[in-house]
Amino acid sequence: MKRMLLALALASSTLLSAAASAETLKIGTEGAYPPFNFQDSAGNLGGFDVEIGLALCEKMKVECEVVGQDWDGIIPGLIAKKYDMIIASMFITEERKKQVAFTDPYYLAAMTHAAPKNSGITDFTNEGMKGKTIGAQSGTTQADYAAAVYPDADIKLYPTQDEVNLDMANGRLDLQVGDMIPLLDWVTKNDDGKACCELIGEPITDPKFVGEGVGIAVRQDDNDLREKLNAALKAIREDGTYQKINDKYFSIDIYTMK
Repeated sequence: MKRMLLALALASSTLLSAAASAETLKIGTEGAYPPFNFQDSAGNLGGFDVEIGLALCEKMKVECEVVGQDWDGIIPGLIAKKYDMIIASMFITEERKKQVAFTDPYYLAAMTHAAPKNSGITDFTNEGMKGKTIGAQSGTTQADYAAAVYPDADIKLYPTQDEVNLDMANGRLDLQVGDMIPLLDWVTKNDDGKACCELIGEPITDPKFVGEGVGIAVRQDDNDLREKLNAALKAIREDGTYQKINDKYFSIDIYTMK
């Protein structure tokens, strides 16, 4: 009987270990914010955010699945347990901390303006923007910035950054406010962006809007996962994995913006 109980205990322990090792974490990302996250022609999610997320999962020795989610519903989706973490270039802000917990930043953040070439825009005050049509992606800190700084402008909000870019390329916007790296990528590498537009003005680095950097969001009670992600982030910085992924997409180290 003792041998049978011991055998059953060992079998149960093996099954539990197998279940633990088979745990799959889900990464939520937008899939519409190149080069950070996007969908390819086959519908697969990729980009800097996705590759960093998968590298972190590998370092934590867990299987991970990437889930696409529209930006407007990305925090509600995390809270509803549709996925376990958000890796989608989300600025760490005090307002968002009321709903989710963040890891350490995995890159620094700055915003900028883009405008049609030769727009002549030099006055970035509310008075200077009065009557102009300014675009931004809805639910973002860029949208918050445009509304707060340019209350007398006509602010147009869009579900995705691609739609903001499209309207600008088609001459429907005088200006847009966006995340610096994707907009730089658009005006230097994308055919439509190169043809129509340029970055103007100084980078926007006000902590009120860009926060403390860009972090991975987890549910507020999931501190164990947050700590594991922080340890994994430190490890991929130290072993060169982060730099290898960074260099695939960017000419500078966006962890330090140098």
